[in-house]
Amino acid sequence: MAFKVENLMFWKDKGKTKSTGESPMHTTMILQGLRNLSGKEPGSVPIIGHLPIEKQYLISVSTLAVFLILAVATLVYNTVKVGRNSEYVAISTEMQMLSQRIAKGVQQSVQGNTLAFQQLSESEGQFDKSLKKLMKGGDGLPASPTAVQPILQDLQKKWEPTEKSIYNIVKQEKKLVELNRSVAAINTNNIQLLELTEQVAALLTQSGAPLREVSIASQLVMLTQRLAKNANTLLSSDVIDPEVAFLLGKDANTFNEILGGLINGSEDLRLTAVNDPDTRDKLDELSEAFKEFSGHSNKILQSMQELVNSKQAGRNIFVGSDELLNGTRKLTAEYEKLAGGIGLLVLAFVYGLLAVGALVMLGMINVNDAKKRALLSERENKANQEAILRLLNEMGDLAEGDLTVRAKVTEDITGAIADSINYTIDELRGLVTEINKTSEQVTHASQEAQSISSGLLEAAEKQSQEIEDTSSQVQQMAHSINEVSANAAESARVAQQSLDAAEKGATAVRNSITGMNEIREHIQDTSKRIKRLGESSQEISEIVDLISDITEQTNILALNAAIQAASAGEAGRGFTVVAEEVQRLAERSGEATKQISAIVKTIQTDTQDAVSAMEKSTQGVVEGAKLSDAAGQALNEIGQVSRNLAELIETISRATQNQAQAAGVVANNMQEIQSITVQTTEGTKKTAVSVGELATLATDLRGSVAGFKLS
Repeated sequence: MAFKVENLMFWKDKGKTKSTGESPMHTTMILQGLRNLSGKEPGSVPIIGHLPIEKQYLISVSTLAVFLILAVATLVYNTVKVGRNSEYVAISTEMQMLSQRIAKGVQQSVQGNTLAFQQLSESEGQFDKSLKKLMKGGDGLPASPTAVQPILQDLQKKWEPTEKSIYNIVKQEKKLVELNRSVAAINTNNIQLLELTEQVAALLTQSGAPLREVSIASQLVMLTQRLAKNANTLLSSDVIDPEVAFLLGKDANTFNEILGGLINGSEDLRLTAVNDPDTRDKLDELSEAFKEFSGHSNKILQSMQELVNSKQAGRNIFVGSDELLNGTRKLTAEYEKLAGGIGLLVLAFVYGLLAVGALVMLGMINVNDAKKRALLSERENKANQEAILRLLNEMGDLAEGDLTVRAKVTEDITGAIADSINYTIDELRGLVTEINKTSEQVTHASQEAQSISSGLLEAAEKQSQEIEDTSSQVQQMAHSINEVSANAAESARVAQQSLDAAEKGATAVRNSITGMNEIREHIQDTSKRIKRLGESSQEISEIVDLISDITEQTNILALNAAIQAASAGEAGRGFTVVAEEVQRLAERSGEATKQISAIVKTIQTDTQDAVSAMEKSTQGVVEGAKLSDAAGQALNEIGQVSRNLAELIETISRATQNQAQAAGVVANNMQEIQSITVQTTEGTKKTAVSVGELATLATDLRGSVAGFKLS
């Protein structure tokens, strides 16, 4: 532990004082300034000024918090209420628009407009949802106030029949759409029917038909126009006229009867069938066109009841839309009336003013408390300043190093300081005494430690030199072991090569023995075949002898034939020629037989020689196989010896490698020991130097505390 003794020599600067940045009276001056600003003694807050300051703070803060909470709560409630009323007004205004859209959509839906049905369903669902939302609440919006509920109930009563009528119309959507399509088809086909009926009337006139037929054909033109007119009237009118529906069915039947009478004749209509080809073709064309026209008109007549119900429902909805509009307008006016009050804003303003009053009262309490604290602090500062000056005077001798002085302990703020200073002086006196004793002991101990450090330094240097020599020898020994290990590894490699060569030689000998055995088998097989060849040549020789006998017999027969031909004279001349040819063939066969016999004898001689040679070769192969077998056994013994030698050399190599590794470890350990020894030597040197410095410091420390007065 190092420290500077110069810090203890404070008596050397006696008589000198350091100027501070602020005067001890600075705080008192500030408080005095605050009191001067007030110009008078602190007053008290009305009503609660007689209470303790803590209760005044509690009452004023509580009052401020209560009024602020009431003001904020009133403003929040007013904002929420205004937002809700705005949403109520928006929903009721939307319901006004929906009531008119429903009335418009009903008129279009009854006429079979597909888009109108979709619009009608959406408007009905939105109106019903909005009405329920206003009555019971939903989507974060509470139910409407009690004052509005009677209006909503009255509106609901008006809405229920309208909703039922809309349901009935939507239920007939498919049939109404089909009716609309049928009327459109009738309008489209009406032009064609009109042209065809006019053409039929014109053809009848041109063909000179009776006037009655022409008049009845002209009636078809009128019926065509009236059918289309009545169909459109049924779909477009608000109320279904039964007379129109009756005329539509009657006109369709009349048209069909007249057309049938013109084509096939009719006793009731006193008509005969038209015979003119052009007119009949046009009547057939008119009949085909009227079939489709008649189908659409029948659809209209079959759906007449549904059309009547839908028209009536649409009429009811249209009439009730005015009542819905008036009801929603009344509802909107009521919501706007509820949203117009300003009582909550006035109440929030009043609460705000009361909160400001509470805040002013809190400020007055704070200012009065600050003034009282300033006066009290001023009195305490004066008393403390006098006690501090008295204590500083008593500490003058202590600054000169006199540890025999004692500070006076009083009940002022400096009393505890004086008691602490006295305790500090006692401790400092004991510390200086202990420092003197300790410095002497340190000086004596440092001298002994310096002597011991010198001896340790010499021993460490000698140990370092011996370790260095030992490390060098160990490294040489490790190098030699490594060389031995390398030689052993090389010997193991050579032994392994010898073992590989012996194994290759043994493999070659085994292959030679196998080859000789195969050669012996081939020679034996060849010998058998040569013997069979000799036997075959013997058979050939016997056949040749047979052929030779046949040739001799043939010569004799040819000679006899020649004799017989000669005795026959001129008649046997041709036979003589044949006999001569047979004789020549027999002679040539005899010569060939002799040649074959000579060749066969030569083959037999060569075959016998070959058999003898084969037997000698077989004997030689057997002898060679025996010698190869002996050589193989010798090579196997050499391989076994080489294998044992390789294993021994491998064992030696591993042992030397282990020794080399151990020697390397020892060398490394010696190097580490050497490094540690060097560090120890350096540490010993530093220790010796530090011990010398310690002795010097002990001397300086004893001189530093020599100026203290202990008695």
